Amino acid sequence: MTAVITVPSSLNDQTFEQVLDQLAAHPPEEKVIVDARHCTWASPYGLTGLLTLAQTRAEKPVFLTPEETDKSSYWVRAGFFKYAEELYDVQGVVPRTRMSGESDVLLEVTPVNASSDVHDVVERIQKQAEHILTSKLHLEPRAMMGFSMALSESCQNIVEHAGRGGWVMVQAYQYRKRLGGRWAAEIAVCDAGIGFRRSLENGQRRPVTDRWGDGAALELAVVNGVSRYSDPGRGQGIKGIRGYIGRRKGKLAVRSGTARIAILPMWDDDVPRRDNLAPFPGAQLQITIPEHAEKQP
Repeated sequence: MTAVITVPSSLNDQTFEQVLDQLAAHPPEEKVIVDARHCTWASPYGLTGLLTLAQTRAEKPVFLTPEETDKSSYWVRAGFFKYAEELYDVQGVVPRTRMSGESDVLLEVTPVNASSDVHDVVERIQKQAEHILTSKLHLEPRAMMGFSMALSESCQNIVEHAGRGGWVMVQAYQYRKRLGGRWAAEIAVCDAGIGFRRSLENGQRRPVTDRWGDGAALELAVVNGVSRYSDPGRGQGIKGIRGYIGRRKGKLAVRSGTARIAILPMWDDDVPRRDNLAPFPGAQLQITIPEHAEKQP
């Protein structure tokens, strides 16, 4: 019997949990259909998350495309179907929208498998997105360097810890509700690798405690800055990201296994920590960097 996984109409880091809740009842070897016919909007996290989902299945899932072709056209421009057609049995209309390759609004979905990919991703962001980051987010040169660092460290986490490839995407939006119309850039980095808990265990960095699990591992890594590496100066990527988003009043959310931790700014009402989530391999990270408030008229 084939299970149908329904994608919500608006797919982001919060509503992706609805997808995982449905998926949890079906072991990896079971055939699934991912039904996105009624999905009208997807964030970078949503698109990279769907690709990551396909990597966790033993048999290629079926993917039903959004019925509204203008929505599908965005998915094409975002690079989703370029990789979805390799990971899914895609059924439905896929518009043949030409990829411009010159968007200053987003970095389309991009695979990350090696350190050379990380360099390419950062270089492309610097070329393609400099305008949007300076004109919309008002990032000064020093902050631009910090943005590139955060992107680089996020992708490097895949290379060093995941054990397999992952995905990255960057998009800029106007946040009309939470930020009063200010712009913000979202970086989504998702993989289906070993996750934070196993990474720390492999590096023998697990503390002596009975209260060990995905939530404790995330708190150790994200909040306390502990890396699987014992060498001084290594594994400080998350710590560096936290410092940058703190200075920019941004948000960092990391999901791994059955837990999720978020470092929250004043403008966001998310929950700092969630445990007992539906299990999902690897690590899924989202960084949100808002427009500099002092630049507002």
